Amino acid sequence: MPRQARLDAPGTLHHVMVRGIESRRIVDDRKDREKFVGRIGEASSATGTVIYAWSLMTNHAHILVRSGPKGLPTFMRHVLTGYAIDYNRRHDRHGHLFQNRYKSIVCEEEAYFRELVRYIHLNPLRSALVKDLIQLDRYRWCGHSVLMGKWDYGWQDRAYVLSWFGRSEKDAAAAYRQYVEEGISLGRRAELVGGGLIRSAGGWSQVMPKRRKDEGMPSDERILGGGGFVEKVLGEAEERIRHQLPMNRRLREAKEVIEAACEAKGLSSEELRSGSRRGPVSGLRKQIVRRLIREVGLSQAEAARQLGVTTTAIAKSLVRTATDLV
Repeated sequence: MPRQARLDAPGTLHHVMVRGIESRRIVDDRKDREKFVGRIGEASSATGTVIYAWSLMTNHAHILVRSGPKGLPTFMRHVLTGYAIDYNRRHDRHGHLFQNRYKSIVCEEEAYFRELVRYIHLNPLRSALVKDLIQLDRYRWCGHSVLMGKWDYGWQDRAYVLSWFGRSEKDAAAAYRQYVEEGISLGRRAELVGGGLIRSAGGWSQVMPKRRKDEGMPSDERILGGGGFVEKVLGEAEERIRHQLPMNRRLREAKEVIEAACEAKGLSSEELRSGSRRGPVSGLRKQIVRRLIREVGLSQAEAARQLGVTTTAIAKSLVRTATDLV
C-alpha cells in the first residue's frame, strides 16, 4: 500500500515520533543525548520551527512542534540526517539508524495541546527511565524539566506552554505539574499516537456511541482532532496539492470542469468560449471562473484563455463575485 503524503503547512501543530530501526537504540550515552538534543535546537533555529514538548528515550523520541516557514520535513532532515551520520561515525557502524520515515500527526490545538504536552513529558516515567515525578522534574533529556525551570534550552517555548496553565509563571508551573501528576495513572494513550478513527474521534469512548447509532464521521490516521478539524485539514491540503500539480494536469481538470458545467446548463463549450455576453452564457462563465482559479489552481491569465475572454474580464468577474458574497 503506498504511503500517504504528509500533511503540513507553516503553523501546523505536529506530534512527531522517531524510532530506531528494528527498535534498536538511537542513543548509547550522554554524548549521544547531547548531540541529539543539540540537533533539535540547531534545526529549530535554522527552520523557524517552534518546540513545545519533547522527550528523548533510549530507542525513540517524541517532539511536539509547530512547523515553520521551511516546513516539517526540512526540520526533521536537519535533526535526523546529521545526527545519524555523527552516531554512525562515533560508534563505527553503517546503515540506517532510524526506522523508515518518522511519524507525524497533525493535532487540533485547542482540544489536545495540554494532553499532548503531558503525554510526551511522561514518557521517561512510563518507561522507568526515572522512578517518580521528583526525578522527572530534573531529568535533563525531557522538556518537562525545562518547564519546571531545572534546565534551560532556549529553543523550547516554555512561556507559551505555561500560558495554557496560568497567568503568572509560578502559578502556571504549579498547575502544570499538578496536571502532569494527574496523568500518571492514565498510562499509555493509544489515541494520541495511533488509531485512525479512534484518534480522530478522541478514543473508543467517543467512537462506540456513534457506531451504535450508525453515524459516520470523517477520520484520517495522520490527524488528531474532531470531524470538523479533519475535514478542514484535508480540504486545505487538497487545495495546496492542486496548486502544485503540473500544468498539463491542471488544464485537463479545467476542461472537465468547463464541460461538466456547460452540460449541466445545456450550453456548448464553444459558445462559452465565444465571448458572448448573453445572460446564461455570461452567468455560467462567472460561476466557472472561481472554480478554475480556487479549485484547479489556474492563474487569471490561463483561466482567461480557457474561457475565451481577457484577463481584465476575469479580474472584474472575481471582484463582482466577491462583492455578491458580502
